[in-house]
Amino acid sequence: MTISFSRTALLLPLLILAGTAAEAQNAAPTATVIAIPPLATAKNVDTDAGTTTWGLANQISDLIIADLKSTDAFIVADVSKVRIPSYPEVTAPAYSQWRSVHAKLLLSGFVNARDDGRLTVGCYVYDVQTGRELARQGFAVSPNEWRRAAHRCADAAYVKASGKTPQFDSRIAYIAESGRPESPTKRLAMMDFDGANHIFLTDEQVTVLTPRWSPKADRIAYVSLSGGAPQVRIADVSNSADRPLLPPGSVSFAPAFSPDGQRIALTISLNANADIYAVPVEGGGPQRLTASPAIDTSPSFSPDGSRIVFISDRSGSPQLYVMDSDGSNQRRISFGGGDYGSPAWSPDGERIAFARSQGPLSAVGSMAVDGSDERIVTRGPNDEEPAWSPDGSRIVFQRQDPATRRTALAMVPAAGGEVRSVLTPQGASDPSWAERQE
Repeated sequence: MTISFSRTALLLPLLILAGTAAEAQNAAPTATVIAIPPLATAKNVDTDAGTTTWGLANQISDLIIADLKSTDAFIVADVSKVRIPSYPEVTAPAYSQWRSVHAKLLLSGFVNARDDGRLTVGCYVYDVQTGRELARQGFAVSPNEWRRAAHRCADAAYVKASGKTPQFDSRIAYIAESGRPESPTKRLAMMDFDGANHIFLTDEQVTVLTPRWSPKADRIAYVSLSGGAPQVRIADVSNSADRPLLPPGSVSFAPAFSPDGQRIALTISLNANADIYAVPVEGGGPQRLTASPAIDTSPSFSPDGSRIVFISDRSGSPQLYVMDSDGSNQRRISFGGGDYGSPAWSPDGERIAFARSQGPLSAVGSMAVDGSDERIVTRGPNDEEPAWSPDGSRIVFQRQDPATRRTALAMVPAAGGEVRSVLTPQGASDPSWAERQE
């Protein structure tokens, strides 16, 4: 059997995707006005990351502001004419001055140098109108981890304002592309969601595809083309360990972790047929879930692990199907024109993101899990490979420039809205987004 991959790294023409439909018209929720002054400090101390007063205090607050402004949930108040809180005021705010800038919430905090060389970063979220503390976070981190502390402070405010789960202390795994657009070198890479702390996890000698995070964000399943045939491997991001999921000689691709991290659903090609199987992460025999003569691929688990959405061309063109996680009760849910692909179940279990193509047009969208309420949220050049943010409020995807044929990442609100570029050191495709757990 000859197997060919699309430029997006998913297997077969089945997965050259995107689409057309009506643009989503959902309005963004009402934004919350929040005041974020520079952090305070008990004593100005030099650290490996800068001084606590003029360096870290401002850098941390600036990053918190950048995080919150990247969503539609906040309007950051202008605090340039407001007195910067002293260290004691962090836990006893002067609410009247924050009301003067029409803030509903206040995020105030401190950064102090410790005797052991680490930093203590604390942040507090207050309801300015009622004068109540809503949340507090405290972290002891090394100086070079100040960015993560800032992301977690931003998450504290985001959770209180939106009612959603955290999203800023998270990472994106993706395929870094360099070289000629027609035959790029593809490496596994990961970074913080804002592009910081970029790391390559594989070298340039082997082409890799379709990374997918484990539920604890400590491992990445991906496809390696070492030896010419696709094979699913698992990379441990904490210690650089890397191993094949199946014995040598198997042809496997399109992996997806189960929500409990115990199994990986994937496509295995046997006897000129591609079906979906479930394989124990730590080793064991594959359980066959589909037995169609068509191509079944691209599985994605529901958050409770009870169902799997996948792609099949058993109806004549690539469409979305859902089945129970044991392979039973298979049914088609997409009936629009064109080809569907790259399904991804939302974190809340309510929607399925997809790419859809119809003629020269392409798009990314989502639908309810029964196939109703289809919404297109992008309509751009070769928009493909959607992945949800950890809280489900945004979708990251890949977009190809038709002139240069270079592929890059972009983000869009899940309900539709402004598309923003995601900066990476080089070309990028196949994103996967996960909240950090450790």
